[in-house]
Amino acid sequence: MLRAPVEVGVMEDEDPNQQEHDGTPSQMSPLEAEAHGYTLFRVSDREFMIKVSKRRWAVVLVFSCYSMCNAFQWIQYAAINNIFMNFYGVSSFAIDWLSMCYMLVYIPLLLPVAWLSEKFSLRTIALTGSALNCLGAWVKLGSLQPHLFPVTMLGQVICSVAQVFILGMPSPIASVWFGDDEVSTACSIAVLGNQLGNALGFLVPAVSVPNIYNPDELAYHISIMFYITAGVATLLFILVIIGLNAGAFYALCTLLNRMVIFHYTGEGVIVGRIGLTIAVAGMLGTVISSIWLDRTKTYKETTLVLYIMTVVGMAGYTGTLNLGHLWIVYITAGIIGFSITGYLTLGFEFAVELTYPESEVVSSGLLNVSAQVFGIVFTISQGQIIDNYGTTPGNIFLCVFLTLGAVLTAFIKADLRRQRLLRLFREVEVVSG
Repeated sequence: MLRAPVEVGVMEDEDPNQQEHDGTPSQMSPLEAEAHGYTLFRVSDREFMIKVSKRRWAVVLVFSCYSMCNAFQWIQYAAINNIFMNFYGVSSFAIDWLSMCYMLVYIPLLLPVAWLSEKFSLRTIALTGSALNCLGAWVKLGSLQPHLFPVTMLGQVICSVAQVFILGMPSPIASVWFGDDEVSTACSIAVLGNQLGNALGFLVPAVSVPNIYNPDELAYHISIMFYITAGVATLLFILVIIGLNAGAFYALCTLLNRMVIFHYTGEGVIVGRIGLTIAVAGMLGTVISSIWLDRTKTYKETTLVLYIMTVVGMAGYTGTLNLGHLWIVYITAGIIGFSITGYLTLGFEFAVELTYPESEVVSSGLLNVSAQVFGIVFTISQGQIIDNYGTTPGNIFLCVFLTLGAVLTAFIKADLRRQRLLRLFREVEVVSG
């Protein structure tokens, strides 16, 4: 998601007798190109016109959100130092270390993370930071007892490692995704998320955690603050996971005609039949997986199985599309439709469970936005790969990201808070009845 697709045109010396103008950057004057959103770059004796992506603002806002979440976790203990001292029975200096560990961890990890940033893409670095931030928030949920101060310290150290991946990203994101006239603005928006997180880190704990001495009541109020933090971090993480799955599905459906016609020239009707197979299998997968989930409530296990089925189906589709055996293509396409559509349905439910009590409308809406963004990125990227290298590399591209999504799904902690609350209500009704 953090790799900017750009449209590049090279300004060459043109034939003065050429009269045609097809609207490409290479045939525009510099003023015309700038009017169409292109930026002029000069390298040696050549000029390049680069057009920035319209998705750049969504990218910087998503980064700003999880930077905010990380900064919030940094200062949330210091904001109510005296309350955490009483709860954990430790000194104020020990609570100070929950803030200072952010500073201490940054020093030795700066160079290794800088090296990783040079070796891997912005997307990989962003995923790593977001995943660590989410993991740290969930670890801290296991520290809601006075004797579990080491657990909350562990969670805070994990979040401090995530900070090393996050703090250095505003400038690279602005440079990769934005033109010269927007770099400073984009960088300031990215940094603003961190500053907003600091502000909320002071405000939210002071408002949500009262200064009381009953350990059980205090643990309840602290848990609310931790759950909100973990819910936001998880939602940002889930945005990426479901976005990978949905984006691959959208790209596959959009480019299905091009892939099939590439290997089965003149058999356009086959595209319709394969598409129908995917759709019908998808409806079947949605119904079966939904019934299964209602009966078992195995959210993580079911979504992980469906994700793995999607990877297997996509790998089979990739390896058999060019063999000339259509019946195998129908089978692999059916597996993809069954698993990927079933996953999209259950993934939304799983996300609501993990982010509860966050609004279902908000979480579902953000997941849909993530799906659309990844769909656009994957469609453009795979389309370019197919045009330049063929269908197999294009499908391998999707397989790689689907595998990444499956791995990330395996690391999700299945804390079904909405289901737990519903069970509690039922037990209360039975007792009162």
